[in-house]
Amino acid sequence: MAKVKMTPSEAIVEQLLAEGVEYCVGIVGSAFMDMLDLFPAAGIKFIPVRDEHTAGHMMDAYGRISGKVGVCIGQNGPGVTNLVTSVATANLAHTPMLVLGPSAGTPTIGWDGFQECDQVPIFKPITKASFGIPHPSRAADCVRTAFRIMHADRGPVYLDIPRNYFYGELEDEILPPEKYRPTTKLIPDVEILKQAAKVLSEAKNPVILSGRGAVDAGALDVVAELAKYLTAPVAVSYLHNDAFPADNPYWVGPIGYMGSKAAMHSIKEADVILAVGTRLSVFGTLPQYDITYFTGEQKIIQIDINPKQIGRRHPVEVGIVGDAKIAAQEILNILKSQEDRPVDEARMAKIKEKQEAWDKEIYELAMKDGNPINPRRALYEIAKFKPADTIVTTDIGNVSSTANSYMRFTKPKTHVACLTFGNTGFALQAALGAKLAKPESPVLAIVGDGAWGMSFYEIMTAVEQDLPVIACVFNNRAWAAEKKNQVDFYNNRFVGADIKAPSWAKLGEVMGAKGIKIEKPEEIQGALEEAFTAAAKVPVVLEFMVDGTQLAPPFRKDALALPTRFLPKYAHTDHRNW
Repeated sequence: MAKVKMTPSEAIVEQLLAEGVEYCVGIVGSAFMDMLDLFPAAGIKFIPVRDEHTAGHMMDAYGRISGKVGVCIGQNGPGVTNLVTSVATANLAHTPMLVLGPSAGTPTIGWDGFQECDQVPIFKPITKASFGIPHPSRAADCVRTAFRIMHADRGPVYLDIPRNYFYGELEDEILPPEKYRPTTKLIPDVEILKQAAKVLSEAKNPVILSGRGAVDAGALDVVAELAKYLTAPVAVSYLHNDAFPADNPYWVGPIGYMGSKAAMHSIKEADVILAVGTRLSVFGTLPQYDITYFTGEQKIIQIDINPKQIGRRHPVEVGIVGDAKIAAQEILNILKSQEDRPVDEARMAKIKEKQEAWDKEIYELAMKDGNPINPRRALYEIAKFKPADTIVTTDIGNVSSTANSYMRFTKPKTHVACLTFGNTGFALQAALGAKLAKPESPVLAIVGDGAWGMSFYEIMTAVEQDLPVIACVFNNRAWAAEKKNQVDFYNNRFVGADIKAPSWAKLGEVMGAKGIKIEKPEEIQGALEEAFTAAAKVPVVLEFMVDGTQLAPPFRKDALALPTRFLPKYAHTDHRNW
């Protein structure tokens, strides 16, 4: 394709189309209106939301489910700064995403004009790259650079565009992706794969840990074959509960906060851990339930597409840089070429024993009476009821995190969690993005009432944009994760933890959704049936009235300590005086 004359707005839009961009989410603003005007003719749908931080969460989830790059945008200044939290979330989630940031016009920069802000440095720590278009003639080139970086480093890129740089004319060639960035899969080094196979062949008690990279690479079938060959239990990495099918006999569940004891005991007992497509994050591998399962004694084989993640937190025996599916398949091929292995029936029995013990424990916890409803009971019923193709998004918080014990998936790309940035107000917005990516699947968000207060208004967007998701709001009238800290570490002195709010079900109806309030355990089944039927047409707000005293352990036992005081006026709060 030869160079053609275009405006910068046309060049940006055409390069987005070459990358297959379908959606741009944000709030309309004058700074980018010239580009926005082109979207309908180009076939890019602009989705207006109520708060720009929603745009980032939507496109994060959309990208995780669809595998495509989502675009978010806001008016210069406050609109762009509203994107910060959701962009930081996508960054730690390693989700490629393009953040377009219109900025103040170059003739007025430095005069503290209306909605002026130096936006590029704000995004540098929370993206894989943050840079501006230096000249209108570079518009398409800079879009290409952004896509090159976001795919190479697996994360969001911020592109700053002075508002006057949308106008004018330039000559450039709109290139397909294969002309300016790698589009082939990264093939690991053969000798390194042989080393990994040797370590596995000598292992007495191997365990596989499957992560997001295995999902993105489509490697779950190969992981299952490896598990069968090695008779190895398969755990899934923290908050990636869809990284191995829960109906597979080798599945033992998720690690990390409120994860599966079966998974953590399996890893603790391992002599070799094959980590497929996971960075082995700090928070995701901390001791849980007083189980230190990464002992430092296991040999770790780590497969990751990004060389920066190899051995970053846990030293490795073998580090493999490459596509998770290719690497896992080649390791399996090498192993099979050396030896046929029968299934180790004694080990299978131990895997089953761990699974059943964990199932029994969480079932019994769920069946304890609550006032009015034990939150675990509601989570148990949701997990049992949801159809297999349901996409579940989970927020952060006490109840949302407890869902890690209960939510099981048999299909990949069906679990979207906010991950290690840990921000509240994620699940509903992510659900909207997931519904964009896969409209034929039911989408259900699990949210505490604290997080819901930061996100409920996007039900208006769900109604307006015909995105019929189900929001399960757990109303315990508290910021429960923090309340649990005040129970355990501050002698039940509650400051800022209690919440007073209207009926979320009724408020959902005001915004155009169907609202259902559940106050008894025996109402849950019928409410779920009603919700999934209604969600074929309209969004649904399921308000579960749950017991605010039935709380999971604190998030950060490692980061809290009983209070010590020295000034007399605070002596009564000293733990030694309780």
